[in-house]
Amino acid sequence: MAKIVPFRAIRPSRDKVSLVASRSYLSYSKEILLEKLENNPYTFLHIINPDYSAGYEVKSYDEKFKLVKEKFNSFIKKGIFQKDNSDSFYIYQKNNEDGNSFIGIMGAASVKDYQNDNIKIHEQTIQKREELFKNYLQTTGFNAEPVLLTYPNHQSIDKIIKRYAQTRAEYEFTTTNKSQHKLWLVNDANDIQLIERSFSEIENLYIADGHHRFASSSLLAIESNNIKNSNTKYCMSYLIAEDQLQIISFNRLLKNLNGLSNEDFLTRIKEKYELKEVQKALLPSQKDEITLYISKKWYSLIAKEEYVNRTHCVEKLDPAILSNNILAPILGITDPRNDKRLAFIDGTHSLEKIKHKVDSEEFKAAFVLKPISVNQIKEVADKGQSMPPKSTYIQPKLRSGMLIYDFED
Repeated sequence: MAKIVPFRAIRPSRDKVSLVASRSYLSYSKEILLEKLENNPYTFLHIINPDYSAGYEVKSYDEKFKLVKEKFNSFIKKGIFQKDNSDSFYIYQKNNEDGNSFIGIMGAASVKDYQNDNIKIHEQTIQKREELFKNYLQTTGFNAEPVLLTYPNHQSIDKIIKRYAQTRAEYEFTTTNKSQHKLWLVNDANDIQLIERSFSEIENLYIADGHHRFASSSLLAIESNNIKNSNTKYCMSYLIAEDQLQIISFNRLLKNLNGLSNEDFLTRIKEKYELKEVQKALLPSQKDEITLYISKKWYSLIAKEEYVNRTHCVEKLDPAILSNNILAPILGITDPRNDKRLAFIDGTHSLEKIKHKVDSEEFKAAFVLKPISVNQIKEVADKGQSMPPKSTYIQPKLRSGMLIYDFED
């Protein structure tokens, strides 16, 4: 059973939330990041980019984390951030320009559930990154980036979300990328108990995005075991039902063909795939199908049955089939995550953009894959396995700084 509890968020005032909330700073180019910092004194980017306020490049992580905390405290002193008076759940909805809509509950998930495998993972974390973010949490005393968790649809949770969504939101604003954001406070004692009880009826939760964030929170909880403050025993999470999750593919771009000519490359592929030229750009849809763009031509590739390992939950996935039958044996790419000859582009980008990257000779060829399903992710997680690198691009992507989880309550 899952233990999800409310928390007292630190959050922007209603009139400033649209100015404070930001995308992940890694998603901004240097030019746009500088423009945001210069023209918006309220953006959360000022907190997580202390170099700008310091006036010099901060090279030490320890110094940077301390400056983040100082800037965060200055936002509180100025009244930009305020702390709620009571524990609450928060219902958050994001409506994208493309018509995709997501709605779920912000709460605090138990670290013990993560440690006991009731919150399941589908990728392995890197210890160095875990330690770094744990140190960040420890020094700054807050977390502004929730982990994305998913769960099987639950009737009671669906009903309470629907009921609140029909009322006036605490926050309602639209960002420059044309996404609409709404947030409702759930601080009624009966509704809080209903949400807690409903999640306790769910056997397992699954991390959709944010494996390193949860692993770091787990490390922090272990190190803070003797501290009276219980906030470190939980991790701020955004929980959405499985039917709310949007899983997008990650496509592969090749820098070269490992010395092979186009003809030799296609000949080698034919050994393990049924290869067929198609007349226009094609998204794969059939079982074990991927598509290839090379030399201004599109091809459908369907893996031959004898080259697919059906008995293993990871090996039967398209990214693994591609790696096992083309990337490794033909191109010598045995470490897809780190090989510089291979690049990744998520499926939010059009086939036309992928085509342009090859036609411009920035890349030699491109493979287009189908999205992984929720059930495939759950099967991998349930069996304690890990997805191949860059198998999924998962939405929604959340804004930072809209809700802050305070460890120093």
